[in-house]
Amino acid sequence: MEFNDSQAIYLQIADYICEKILSEEWKEGDRIPSVRELAIEVEVNPNTVMRTFTYLQEKGIISNQRGIGFFVADSGYKQTKNYMSKHFIKTDLKYVFKMMDLLGISFNELKDLYNNHKFNK
Repeated sequence: MEFNDSQAIYLQIADYICEKILSEEWKEGDRIPSVRELAIEVEVNPNTVMRTFTYLQEKGIISNQRGIGFFVADSGYKQTKNYMSKHFIKTDLKYVFKMMDLLGISFNELKDLYNNHKFNK
């Protein structure tokens, strides 16, 4: 996993986990990698992953079953979608709108680009 300097690493890992949930690679009730497993996979300190897990637990996205591991929460998909939607609107979409204004891109042009992207997947 490549990290950028614009966001805390634990939040980038949280986004990674959320993407796994939204793509349904990890479904509600599924066990997710342990702190150590994920730390090795994304090449960070286990404390950073633990901070991510604590953060996602507070958001209701994952849950901890003591002695067993971490799991996608029963309402994890819904919570993830809500969390990521708010994040997208607050940060990414704000940037998209700014760039549209600067570049003179209309909503109709954006709609056409989106439809082409959607159908060419």
